[in-house]
Amino acid sequence: MSSAQQLLLTAIRCDIDNLTHLAITADIVGDISHFIHMLQRERGASTIYLASQGQRFNTRRNTYRQHSQQAETLMRQRLEALSQEARPQAAARLLRRIAAVWYALDELGSLRHAIDTFAISPDAATQAFNQLTSGLLAIVFEAADTSIDPDITRTLVAIFHLMQGKELAGQERACGAFGFTHGHFDNAHRDLLNQLVRDQQRCFDTFVEFATPEGQQVWQKELSPRTLSGIAHLRDIACQRTSTTSPTVEEIPDTLSETWYELTTLRIDSMKRVEEALISQLSLVCHRKITQAKDTLADAKAQPCQTPTAPCEQLLALNDTQPLGELTVNALTSPLGRSLIELTQAQAGRLQGLSDELENTRKALRERKLIERAKGLIMAHQEMSEEEAYRFLRKTSMDQSKSMAAMAQTILDLSTMLKRKEEKRSH
Repeated sequence: MSSAQQLLLTAIRCDIDNLTHLAITADIVGDISHFIHMLQRERGASTIYLASQGQRFNTRRNTYRQHSQQAETLMRQRLEALSQEARPQAAARLLRRIAAVWYALDELGSLRHAIDTFAISPDAATQAFNQLTSGLLAIVFEAADTSIDPDITRTLVAIFHLMQGKELAGQERACGAFGFTHGHFDNAHRDLLNQLVRDQQRCFDTFVEFATPEGQQVWQKELSPRTLSGIAHLRDIACQRTSTTSPTVEEIPDTLSETWYELTTLRIDSMKRVEEALISQLSLVCHRKITQAKDTLADAKAQPCQTPTAPCEQLLALNDTQPLGELTVNALTSPLGRSLIELTQAQAGRLQGLSDELENTRKALRERKLIERAKGLIMAHQEMSEEEAYRFLRKTSMDQSKSMAAMAQTILDLSTMLKRKEEKRSH
């Protein structure tokens, strides 16, 4: 066997090793997804337990804690396998993320004891759970960032943003549970609730952008309009302000906490099913590519050494195999290429950051103008106050899974179209 053939076989074996590691990473992402889901349940139940001074959700919290501990055990076993590899395939950054989370996991027992003894406030307990979940999501982010296969990378990016959006939905559940259990929302929790809703939408928009058509279909199938409508209604109640035409904040019944918890849990469980479908797809893609690479290796071993039939045939074939333009692109996207242009990218990144900040400001101003114009139309045609028009626009955008700016543009476009029809009729 020639040196060239040996190098080719070695390259294929490296591809198989990398793909095998990605398959293991997919399994780790699945375990992290399951553990986060259990933590989210425990966090929500713990919030209600603390806010009610132990009067509610004690049994449910204990059950969820047991589920979290079981999921943690399975996840730790999977992560330990990486540390036991003789020559780890995982990138150093990924291993450092896992090590940091490992230390945080050791503090879970202290957090649970503080909740048992009411030695921590509901907000502080929620924040502690949030920090741990953020660390777990960072592992998924590093897995996506270090993947070298474009198909697998896109799927990992979609999964990461779905998990991030789902985590924000879990934080919203905990925030809402706190307010509804108390029977009112102060300004801080009201603002937090609104911020979490906006941040979720950005995550889900990115998820849809990167998800496969199959993943997008699962997403649309799992979303329940009835559940979303119920949550939107409770969001409106949570964000209402004291006025002469609406109930005072003290009149919000605390029994709504369980209704809120059940509805948001239904929504989060739907997201979990989408997560599971995507992770299953990711695993299938990894194993299919491993099989293809093994078949390529078997074919390469079976082929005898071939002598070129014409002078310089192999030399001339180099350009056919990979044109210079494509070679340049691949060089720029390779790990070595990225290292060589790192300083240039850092400078360009700073300049781009300033440009992005300016563009974001302009975009925010444009969106604010759209919303103000749409709000004016709603006030004129529906005889609503400014606050009522704003709530109506916000609820409609949530019901239709649109941003408020996009919903405002739709209303303005519809108004223009109706005016044109009226003008035609009058002529």
